[in-house]
Order: sequence, then C-alpha cells, then structure tokens
Amino acid sequence: MLKELFTSKTRIKLLLKLFLNPDVSSYLRELAAEFDVSPNAMKEELDGLSEAGYLNKKKEGRYIFYNANSKHPFFPEISSIVRKYIGIDHILEYVISTIGDVDSVYVLDDYAKGIDSGLIDILIIGNETDSDRIGDLCTKAEEVIKRKIRIMVLSTAEFDKTSDIYLRRPNWKVV
Repeated sequence: MLKELFTSKTRIKLLLKLFLNPDVSSYLRELAAEFDVSPNAMKEELDGLSEAGYLNKKKEGRYIFYNANSKHPFFPEISSIVRKYIGIDHILEYVISTIGDVDSVYVLDDYAKGIDSGLIDILIIGNETDSDRIGDLCTKAEEVIKRKIRIMVLSTAEFDKTSDIYLRRPNWKVV
C-alpha cells in the first residue's frame, strides 16, 4: 500500500519510524545506519520532509534530531495510514471493543521505537479481561496484519506494583 503511494523505500521507513510513535526522535547517522543507506541519501529525505513541514528538527549538541510534526495539518492522516499499514489500528479496535474492562494499552519495544520488526509486543492493563478472547483476537489480527503479536495482560493492581519494570522498556501508551 505505501509502496504505491511513496516511491522511496527510505521515505517509507522514515514515515513508519517517526509517525508510528510521534515521541520517537532520531538523528541522521542513527537513521542511516538503521536503514542501511548512505548519510547523504538520508539527509536528502530528512531535508525534504522537514522543508515540507512534516518533521521537526531540534539541535542538541552536535546532533540534529528529527521527529514527526504532530501539529502539521496532515499529521493525523499520515499517522493513521502508518498505523493501518502496520495493523495496530486493527489490534486496538479488537482489544478495546471486546475483551472487558481495559484501563490502558501500551505498545512496547521495537514498535514503540518505530521499528517494524514483525513482532508487536502489547501490554494490556485492566480488570476482568477475557484472556481466551484476547488469544483468539490475536490469532485473527496476526493473519490480517502479517505480523506476530505478543500480548501480556496485567490487572490494574498488578501493574501499579510493577509498572517501573515495564515502563523502563521503550513504550508508547496508546490508550
């Protein structure tokens, strides 16, 4: 879907990385190494997206960090397209609508960092959640999004006691 809309593979990777979780910011050489492209090619993409207003630039010491401009008028649409491409919208829709009392949902590790690794770690916090239903939904969602989903469910009390353990990992609170 994104390959037809955007012809640059590097631009697609940048959109996935920076628009999946708008709190993620990265610098040029880090992105070039992660995507296995030359720093010059990466700079060209970053400059184009920055000049168009899609990315913010922030200088910290010797580095310039880039992140998604959540104030851009197209941010909600681009973020939605990226989430649909990854399939997180399907997962959240299933989870929230059918499994019981959900307080919050976190995406952990790779996807929280904006890396499409193929394994989505999700932490669900809530009381009276239906674990069997969650397993069924994950299986269905995995077929749709073509990615593996690993779910962890904690009660609110359990999460309150151990939240520091989970929130030390890269995380993105979705709900």
